[in-house]
Amino acid sequence: MGMAVLFGANIEPAWAEAGGPLRLAAQAEQDGLDLITIQDHPYQAAFHDMWTLMSFLAARTDRVAFVPTVANLPLRPPAMLAKAAASFDVLSGGRLRLGLGAGAFWEAIEAMGGPRRAKGEAVDALAEAIEVIRALWSGQRSARAGGAHYRVAGIHPGPTPSVDLGLWLGAYGPRMLALTGAKADGWLPSLSYLGPDRLAEAAARIDDAALQAGRDPSAIRKVYNLNGLITPTSTGPFHGPAEQWVEQIHELVEGFGMNGFVYWPEQDHERQLALFAREVAPALRQL
Repeated sequence: MGMAVLFGANIEPAWAEAGGPLRLAAQAEQDGLDLITIQDHPYQAAFHDMWTLMSFLAARTDRVAFVPTVANLPLRPPAMLAKAAASFDVLSGGRLRLGLGAGAFWEAIEAMGGPRRAKGEAVDALAEAIEVIRALWSGQRSARAGGAHYRVAGIHPGPTPSVDLGLWLGAYGPRMLALTGAKADGWLPSLSYLGPDRLAEAAARIDDAALQAGRDPSAIRKVYNLNGLITPTSTGPFHGPAEQWVEQIHELVEGFGMNGFVYWPEQDHERQLALFAREVAPALRQL
């Protein structure tokens, strides 16, 4: 039996409207969504810190899971990232999935004191970070992991997170996709960067890498970030009525093996997320 299909809402971490993120998180939980994703762009003046906001929202919800989309590795050393994620997971009752990326927006990262990395170097650093994070989650008495970019030596891991705390990668290039299949628990691509015309090839790279690593490809969670609008009439893909959204998402499940969908409305966030939760998600669950 395959994984149940999950549905989620992306919430902007903007602080200008003080109660906005909490109101949307409460609505997402009340409407039965499974996930809330939060961007991690700490160099954005308009944004809260991702960890602080997620902790605040988790303390005021009971069921919904949280996903950084994706945690900014160059600004968050992996040993500290692993510690923060494990602590969040334990304190929230297992309601975290750690989304992680190699990095982007390098000028902004560098301006905030982080390293600037070339594409290949960034992937190498991510691979080492995964080793460090896994070691810190291992529950072993002492952990050694990493390499040239990140390394822990003789650290005592703790707390030990729940088995539900997975590592989901935002991956697009061939090496990143292979790393996802070999080492990660999930995949977090976005429609705006990877359209359906390229989705099959990317998913196949992940599945092939999983098989080569002796893993079951069907055990990898594949969550698609969908930007668009639910509107009375159709003006294109993911810009149309709820029935069109249901049909298009169903095709992604059946044709590409995607098993999670997070809605990023282009405007009118509160109303759009309500439509997704109340009209699109229930119809797809019935299918």
